[in-house]
Amino acid sequence: MQEERRVIVASEQGISIRSVKDIPDAIGACFGAEGIIFLEGDLGPEFFVLRNGLAGEVLQKFSNYRLRVAIVLPNPEVHGDRVKELAYEHRSHNMIRFVRSREEAETWLRA
Repeated sequence: MQEERRVIVASEQGISIRSVKDIPDAIGACFGAEGIIFLEGDLGPEFFVLRNGLAGEVLQKFSNYRLRVAIVLPNPEVHGDRVKELAYEHRSHNMIRFVRSREEAETWLRA
């Protein structure tokens, strides 16, 4: 019987991203796991203002460490066209994926 792969759900571990200072703790929690799931509420409003660079910094850091991230955004369009485009561009990315449900995130990370 195959062991189920460990997936971290940020909110269940007390992890949230509100500023760049939160990134190291989130990365540290991921070592040894298949990846991390960020629910929409785990990401502060600043994450969705793409011009401030927080989202880019988060995505770049996780990519640099080769840690898989699933971001659950049921309706990315509510955060504006740029977030909608970012989610669309990452719909099939191999390290960072925007998905519409937690179940979809878990399935992808455990695959």
